[in-house]
Amino acid sequence: MLRMEIALFLVVAFVAYIYFSTEKEPTPLHRTFSLLLIAVLANLALDGATVYTVNHLDTVPELLNSILHRLFLGTMVVVIYLFYQYIAILVEEETGQPRKLDLPARIFLAVAVLGNFLLPLSYTVTPEGNYSSGPYMMVPYGAVAFYLLLCAGLLLANRKKIHRKKRQTMGVALLIEMVVCILQGLNHTWLITGMGSTLMTLSFYLTLENPEVLRAELVEQKLSMLHLKSQVNPHFLYNTLDTIRIQAQLDGNKKVADLLMRLVDFFRISVKVDRAMVTLDDEMELLEAYMELMCYRYPELRCEYDIDPELGDAQVPNFILQPIVENGLLHGLKNMGYRGKVTISAAKTAAGDMEIRVRDTGSGFAEGKKAAIDAMLQDYNKQPAKLTGNSIGILNVQKRIKLLCGRAYGLSYTENETGGVTAHILLPLKEEAK
Repeated sequence: MLRMEIALFLVVAFVAYIYFSTEKEPTPLHRTFSLLLIAVLANLALDGATVYTVNHLDTVPELLNSILHRLFLGTMVVVIYLFYQYIAILVEEETGQPRKLDLPARIFLAVAVLGNFLLPLSYTVTPEGNYSSGPYMMVPYGAVAFYLLLCAGLLLANRKKIHRKKRQTMGVALLIEMVVCILQGLNHTWLITGMGSTLMTLSFYLTLENPEVLRAELVEQKLSMLHLKSQVNPHFLYNTLDTIRIQAQLDGNKKVADLLMRLVDFFRISVKVDRAMVTLDDEMELLEAYMELMCYRYPELRCEYDIDPELGDAQVPNFILQPIVENGLLHGLKNMGYRGKVTISAAKTAAGDMEIRVRDTGSGFAEGKKAAIDAMLQDYNKQPAKLTGNSIGILNVQKRIKLLCGRAYGLSYTENETGGVTAHILLPLKEEAK
């Protein structure tokens, strides 16, 4: 039996090595799976130790055996809790609905761990092998049953909203763990709980967290970023250059030099495709160059800024503001002859995040347009890649924010009471490492 625990530990250790050496974004899902791998490794190591100690009660000190056994069963509860967390986060990503069971799940975890270390521990000795028994065992196995039922309930309640592959993977993993638990309950001396956690981990790794999936996420992010940069309207470049040409004929060289400098600034900053995240100051420098040129082309267009100076070093996904502002100009102010104002503000939220707002005084949404935009942004992960169309900019911005910052963050729109619309960009507040 001990040889099985050693083999399982080596398998999971190899998986962990490959996983941790693979480049990936620190999303809540990936962070949870990283913690899960560590917890499973600890549980398997303790499982192997207790397989030996519980079958050598006459030679192993009682205190040592008790500590190892409690740690083993405690980590088993943590492993199943992390499985619940992983499934809950994945379901949230698929459905867009917030997790509602996290608080009771955490309270139950605290109670289970506390009971695991305080209740008296006893053992049953048999010719086939020894095992822990008595009322104490109701704590870890009750906790395992509780979390498995939570997972099953999440899957059943949202089965129509979850992608088929992900639903099947989670369902099979849960079925495996339930079968192992039933077999362990019927045959106490088998001691196969480690096999269940290992098989669940492997099923998630092979289908949802393997290096190919992670690489595909990064490739999608980089391609969308490159494509988004390529979507800078060529008419903007041509019209600006034409404006500069006309100005060169009618005026002196200082204004031409200034315009050329801003144009150079815009394209110099916008080609930084190798950095997924930049400071808000860098992003604003790009946007200011763009808006200065636009305001020169359209003299009745104004732009105002209200940026909290403490947020200059905050990290934001590269190249997200210019597409949002350009979208507002094209759909809100173009049919008004570019007469109006765009206001860009950035401030901390009460929850400790950062919100950037892009407000315009344009014509607002056409009838039914806001509902379509809201649906597209909410179901961003189900939208096919778009290479043409008016919404390509905001869809790619939404996808990159979700990928780089987490599913809790992103882009949304509201209509202004006085006319026009406001784009809301919610981001985590992280500063650049010094």
